[in-house]
Amino acid sequence: MSYGQGGPQPQWDPWKPQSQQPWNSGGSGQSPDWAALADASEARHKRRRLLFIGSGALATVAIGTAVAVAVVSANGDNRTAGGPSSQLPGAATIPSAEATVPSFAPTSAPPPLDPADFIASAKKDRAPLAPDVLFPGRTTAPVPEREDPDPEPQGTSSGTAGPPPTTSDAPPAACRAVYDLVHQWPDGFQATLTVTTRQPLDAWRVAFSFRDGQQVRQMWDATHDQKGARVTATAASYNAAVPANGRIAFGFIASWDGTNTPPHDVTLNGRPCARA
Repeated sequence: MSYGQGGPQPQWDPWKPQSQQPWNSGGSGQSPDWAALADASEARHKRRRLLFIGSGALATVAIGTAVAVAVVSANGDNRTAGGPSSQLPGAATIPSAEATVPSFAPTSAPPPLDPADFIASAKKDRAPLAPDVLFPGRTTAPVPEREDPDPEPQGTSSGTAGPPPTTSDAPPAACRAVYDLVHQWPDGFQATLTVTTRQPLDAWRVAFSFRDGQQVRQMWDATHDQKGARVTATAASYNAAVPANGRIAFGFIASWDGTNTPPHDVTLNGRPCARA
């Protein structure tokens, strides 16, 4: 059944397919109904906004629910303390934050050794040297002490002997020297010389002579100078001062060839020393 031009026109629904637009399709020169189009577009935008708002709210609720479930699940092992306060630990059993005092007694380092005890003692004054360090690959052995090269004559003298000399008038020696042969090997040896002084000294110089051409190669606790057979040992800065009846001790390494007799003519600051 059709309607003429004067009959009622079907309404245009933008959401209904194949619905007639709000203008007549049969006539020419007619313009569309812009007001109806604007109303329809506004209704469509409102529905879309409501749809977006509803979807966002649902998503927010879903995310909040998921976070709450995750938090509850993570803390599922925690239990609220429901016991009485009497079951709590006492103050004596709670560890204290204060530092505890150590139970052991305080200790202190022993006082340092006095270098003078080693410098003044011939037994303690030993250089950290050994023949196998200075002369590797060589065999060393101690040598027996030599007999006195000038033994006392035996028997009676043919001449008339005078009265024995008295020593009461002779002044005592200013010093006393002790020579110690520590090691000896085929072409070298190590020795120490200890001199005891009767007077206090602010500086010292010990001189002695060799008979067999020995040459000093190295000296410790003193500086050495050798001219021919005469050797002079001068005090170091740390052992120059010596008290009365104090000891001067130094060691050296020297070379020898054939014969190695002890030194003689020992003097302290130019004054002769007696041999011990």
